[in-house]
Amino acid sequence: RRQKKTASHALMELENTKDCSQARKPLFCPSHPTERLRLFCEQCDQPVCRDCVVDRHRQHPYDFTGNVIHRHGDALRELLKSTQQRMGILEGVLSQIDDMGSAVHGRAEAVATEIYLFASGYVKAIEEHRDRLLKQLEDLKVQKENLLHLRKAQLQQLLLDMRTGVEFTERLLTSGSDLEILITKGVVASRLTKLNSVAYNTDPSVDDGILFSPQERAGQCCGYEVFGAILNKVVDPARCTLHGEDLHSARQNQLTGFTLICSDTMGERMRRGGEAVQVTITHKDKRDCAVKPTVCDNGDGTYHISYNPEEPGLYAVCIYVKGQHVQGSPFTLMVKNKFREHQGVFHCCTFCSSGGQKAARCACGGTMPGGYQGCGHGHKGHPGCPHWSCCGQVKESSECSGGPPTDNSQRSLLRTVAL
Repeated sequence: RRQKKTASHALMELENTKDCSQARKPLFCPSHPTERLRLFCEQCDQPVCRDCVVDRHRQHPYDFTGNVIHRHGDALRELLKSTQQRMGILEGVLSQIDDMGSAVHGRAEAVATEIYLFASGYVKAIEEHRDRLLKQLEDLKVQKENLLHLRKAQLQQLLLDMRTGVEFTERLLTSGSDLEILITKGVVASRLTKLNSVAYNTDPSVDDGILFSPQERAGQCCGYEVFGAILNKVVDPARCTLHGEDLHSARQNQLTGFTLICSDTMGERMRRGGEAVQVTITHKDKRDCAVKPTVCDNGDGTYHISYNPEEPGLYAVCIYVKGQHVQGSPFTLMVKNKFREHQGVFHCCTFCSSGGQKAARCACGGTMPGGYQGCGHGHKGHPGCPHWSCCGQVKESSECSGGPPTDNSQRSLLRTVAL
């Protein structure tokens, strides 16, 4: 009623049109008001009147509305059915979304409760671990203070005894007569000698090596894994040891290394890294010749030192921890020449490896009868096992000596390089 085009139209509710006679009134053509819409143009897909068929819809296929209503109504019903099915699906999806929203809300509340419980338990575990660390720290402090007090009392008593002896001796020498000095000389000398013989350590024997490591695993506390530990071990360079198969020998241009194991003042192995380890490797004959080592901290109290010497000869190796030599440092390192590879063949005998050539010779010095100049199984000079033809070595992984063994050095032999 608010639109200008429909302001004068008569309106009624759709649900009331079934009983209204006006809803059943015939419909007339908009273009021909006097003609009823009885026909249906298939090409234009709209109802038309007889004048429309003669005029604008000429030569268009058409039929009476009563004949085509079933076909078009069925098509519309199929579309309606498909739409209704999609509506049902959408309604089901919306219901699932509502259910999932409720489930998400409930699950979030449950997880929030779990988080609060976990956090409160974790806080409780951390607080308990904190109290335990503080108690451990207090016990360690008291232990060190007691040791210091005991050490101080012993040294104070020794100092008091010495001071008494010194004062008595000085008074005797300054105020006593010659006879008094001679009479008490033996007792005084014995006393001073005994005081001088008392062994005491200038080191306090107690250190302030108390550290806190936040990254250290501290095990379980109230069912939670916690971190942070008090470290009171201090590395002692004099108790650190070196380990390695080739600690005192190496090869030219060959990567070699050894391991440093750090220990504390009680000789127990350190279980953490971070120490200041310094290594120097210098040539004893060539001042400008030095090897730059690489120190790898394994994080467990061990350090791997690797180096690659370029010059053969004697080297001085020094390993320092906290600026002090470790046990076994310094030591001498012998760098041998580059490993000499074998130029021959590793064979059982020249007869087999040369295909029976009589002129083939071997550095082992073996000979065969019948004009053969090389070695054969069981004949004179044969080592009795497989060996290298270039030097006679019987170990396959050995270094080539470049000549026959010393026991056969008097024989001038042609070494087989390649049979």
